[in-house]
Parts: sequence; structure tokens; C-alpha cells
Amino acid sequence: MLQLFEYIKGIFAFDPNSPLLFTHFQFWAFFAIVFALFALFQSRTLLRNAYLFFVSLLFYYKTSGLFVGLLVFVTISDFFIARGIYHFRDRSLVVKRLLLCLSVIIDLGILCYFKYAYFFADVVNQLFGTSLEVSNIAAAWANDMTGSNFFSIDRIILPVGISFYTFQVISYTADVYKGLVKPVRNILDFGFYVSFFPQLVAGPIVKASDFIPQLYRRYSLSRMQFGMAVFWILNGLAKKIILSDYLAVNFIDRVFNNPQFFGGFENLSALFLYSLQVYADFSGYTDIAIGLSLLMGFYLPLNFNSPYKAQNAGNFWKRWHISLSRWLQTYLYIPLGGNRNITFGTYFWISTITLIALILSGNLYVALTVLALALAVIFTAWRYPEKRKHIYANLNSMITMLLGGLWHGASMNFMIWGGLNGIGMVIFKFWRDMSLLSRALVPTLLSVVLYVLKLYSFLPLWNLLLFFMLFIAASAWIRYIYNLAGCKNPLTWLNRGWSILVTFTFITFTRLFFRSGSNLDPAIANETAWGIAKDMINSIGTQWNVNVLDVISAYRSVFILFVLGMIIHWLPTRFKRRYRICFAKMPLPLMAIVTVLIIFICYQFVTAEMQPFIYFQF
Repeated sequence: MLQLFEYIKGIFAFDPNSPLLFTHFQFWAFFAIVFALFALFQSRTLLRNAYLFFVSLLFYYKTSGLFVGLLVFVTISDFFIARGIYHFRDRSLVVKRLLLCLSVIIDLGILCYFKYAYFFADVVNQLFGTSLEVSNIAAAWANDMTGSNFFSIDRIILPVGISFYTFQVISYTADVYKGLVKPVRNILDFGFYVSFFPQLVAGPIVKASDFIPQLYRRYSLSRMQFGMAVFWILNGLAKKIILSDYLAVNFIDRVFNNPQFFGGFENLSALFLYSLQVYADFSGYTDIAIGLSLLMGFYLPLNFNSPYKAQNAGNFWKRWHISLSRWLQTYLYIPLGGNRNITFGTYFWISTITLIALILSGNLYVALTVLALALAVIFTAWRYPEKRKHIYANLNSMITMLLGGLWHGASMNFMIWGGLNGIGMVIFKFWRDMSLLSRALVPTLLSVVLYVLKLYSFLPLWNLLLFFMLFIAASAWIRYIYNLAGCKNPLTWLNRGWSILVTFTFITFTRLFFRSGSNLDPAIANETAWGIAKDMINSIGTQWNVNVLDVISAYRSVFILFVLGMIIHWLPTRFKRRYRICFAKMPLPLMAIVTVLIIFICYQFVTAEMQPFIYFQF
């Protein structure tokens, strides 16, 4: 009896060394029990939602321990604040705004405490010459309340998924304020919306207007829906285990941990492989979340749409992490003024970003450069009224991308990553508006500049950049000549493929700063992350004294997986839709056989230590 009690206690106890991950057997045992009991409540809406709410809290407890109390607190506060906003909808606009501000302050205050405490301490120390050290005040309070030393006060640990569910509750309160949705009727339903376990810890970020109506629908699962749900689950597991984890453990992590010990080709390869890894990891999680939700009768929004088929940086962000991109557009870009104007918020964030650049870089010239560029853009908009809206749109877009970078973490690397993506989007807009002749002349002139640099400072990196620039110039001249002749460009398909390749390469190089800035202790992130990025750039630019074929041969399984993964990613959308439908329509016995086969194949790629999902840390 005692052994049975200890076993049951172990099932419900939190083990920080073994959180519930979609790739663990424990999770699937957990889900099997949850789904079996779900069948008892699926026809009664209130009981179903309440049951899934408490199951989600249990899941989060098994993933993050007592941080589940933080999730409960956010749920309760936003539930009652949103009801207050709705109550005063026709009475007092001031009270409504105060309640909305209260909700945002609470939610962002909690997020900033756990995610940016080290950053704010650095700000205060540098501005006032103090030597403050970060201490976990929340843990100290909990110890005082319980009369124990159970919680460590030496370090602030980031709760799993806090960035995602914080954005989700903010969107709910904001939508109630705008009158887009009515408040949820009871706190159990709202708690279920906030904490639904398939998408709780890594998204997608679900808008209240999209998900809340589903709370009151009767459960239904057709034969076709069941087949699609199984497909998405298997697809996500294959992405995570076969592509993401295998590539990371056997090549990518080795290079990023010690970039100076590897040559330029290995460092460059690690960058491109990481682009596939982070996509397979994040979209794999989303696929599994969509499949699990579908089994329980709920629909989650599309979060990835073949992002490496994008032909420019702007289109990439319409395909990658779609729920975050839409959230930033709705609740940040548009309030800043969108593509029409600039507001007080624009000036506020320019000043804030300048200060952040100063603190993170520790260099006054970096901050002054950021401020000077922003002021130059504003002056240009004032000087040329006919281009004002276009300039304002680019400025607001750039601020949005910089803040999107900081959402991932308070590191100069994340800020650079967000800024580079913003620059890529702005450059494409200028490129799109150029005449065909200008599109040919600009890369030609840049090719000349790169050639001169190559003569004075021979680096293999110049050869790579020069090759890309010459190809862009050549394709632009061909298009210009055919346009002069009044002929249709016969190389349209080649131009499209080249645009995809250039965009993929650009996004890959920005990931250098993203990958270097993650998986680090917040207290040392800036120095260490920048060192990793610098070492990789130096290696890519200088250390090409290795036989490329020998490296490919030594890691042939890694490179084969990379090529296969990219081929599958670039398959036509129609073809992918066909094989998804084909799987979903399989007879159940055949589907079971295929499922067992896929799981067996995945098992062959399981690494010694299961890797957590990359976005669990954000």
C-alpha cells in the first residue's frame, strides 16, 4: 500500500529534472488518461471546460512546479478586471482606461520581473553608479509566508511559457476594452482559455475572439478530423526528434559551444542547420499542439506557413510565428500609428530603445547612432510630406521588430537580431519601389565596392558576399533588358528561386545573434552571447583551411538530413495537402501500422538526453 502511495505521489509530484515534454513517454501516458476521462465530460460544456482547466494546471505544475500559482494569479486578476471594463462600457471611459492600464501593468510587471530583472539592475547600476545585485524577492516572500527556506532567493528563474500566456491575457483584456469580445461567463471557462495545456508553454498565442466561442460548442470529432489530428502529432514528433534534436546534438551545439575550434565551413554550416533546427523544433511543437487540440474538439490557429519559401523578409514574418506577428501588429504596430502616422508611443519607444542600446552595448556611440538615425528619419518625413506615411510606416515597423527582439530576451544579441529583421523588411520595401534600372545599378555598384574591399583585405567572406551580389546584379540586368525589349522574362522561375534563397540566407545570418543570445544565464548573457557571435563571424570570415568534402563525409548523416528536411519544406503546398489528406483517409488498421512505423523510426533518432523545446525558455 505504501509503495502504491509513493508511486501515485511520484506521478503528481514536480520533478525539475523531468518536466512533461511532448517527446517524453510520461506525457503520452498523461494524455491517454486525460483523454479517457475527457470522454466522460465531453458532452457537458461546463464540466468539460472545468476538467480541462484543472488538467492544464496539473500539466503546468508538472512542467514548472509552484509557478502554477503565478498562472492562477494572472488568470484571476484579468478575469475580474475584464469584467470591470465591460461593466463600465457605457458609464465611464476613464475608469475603463484605468482598468486596462491596471491589467497591463500587472501582466507586464510580472513578466518584466522574471524576465528583465537582471537587465533593470544593470540599468540602475550604470546610471547611478550603484552595485545592486538581483535577489528573488518573490521567493523571499514565499519563504516568509511558509516559514521555510524551500525557495532559492539567489537567482530568478524564468517560468516556462510566461511570455506566451502573458501576451494571451493582455490580448483578451484589450479586446474586451475594444468591445470585440464579451467577458467569459465564469472563471473556469476563462482559466481554461488561458491555460489550455497543448499550447500553454510555447504557443501559438490564441486570440480571445478566435478561441472563446469554441468554449461553448459541443464536442465533435469526425473520422477525417481524427486522421488529421494523428497526422499533425506524428508530423510534429518527427520534426522534433528526427530533425531538430538529432541535428542539434550531433553538430549544431558542438559548433556553437566552441566556434573558435571549428573552421569557417563548419561554422557556416552550423548556422544553416540551425535555421532548420529552430523551425523543426518550434513548428514541431505547434503541430503536436494542433493535433492534441483537434482530438479534444478545439482548433488552434496556423502558426507556420512554410516560412523558408518566403521571397523577402516581410513575407517571412507573415509565415513565421504567425500568432506573434499578428499580436505585435495588432497591439503594438497599429497603436504606434501603423502605416499612417507616428504617436507619442513612437517617440517614447525611440527614447527607450536608445537607452536600452546604451545599457546593453555599454557604448555611448551606439546609443547616439540609434538616436541620430531615428531623428534623421523623422526629419526626412517632416521635410518631404509626400513620403511621410511611407517613412512613418517603416519607422513603426522598425520599432516593432526591435521590441519583438527584446521580447525574446534582454540581450544586445536579441536586439541586433530584431533590428536586422526590421532592416531587411525596410530594404525590401525600398527595393520594391525602385525602377528596374535602379535595381540593376545598385547591386552592380555594391559589387564594385565588395571587390575593392576584397583586394585590400582578402577574406573568404568577401568572396561569398561578392558572389551573391553579382548574381543579384546579373538577374536584375536580365530582367531590365527583357523589359526594354517588351518581352516576358523567361527566367521568372529562376528569379523566384533566387529570391527565396537570398531571403533564407539573410534570415539564417540573423539567427547567428538569436542562437548566441539564448540558452544563457541572464547575468552573463550579454558578454558571453556577443563573444559567441563574434567568434563565429571571425571563423566564417577567415578559417577556411579545411577540405569541405572531408567535413561533409564526417557528418554525412547530418548533411543528408538537412538536405532532405529542406526538400520536404520546399515541396509544393498542394502536394503536402494531398499526402495529409491521404493519411487522414487511411483505414484505421493501416493508419495504426503507419503510426507504429513512424514512431519506431523516430525512436532510432532519440538522443541520450531529450532536448527541451527551444521556445520553452521564452
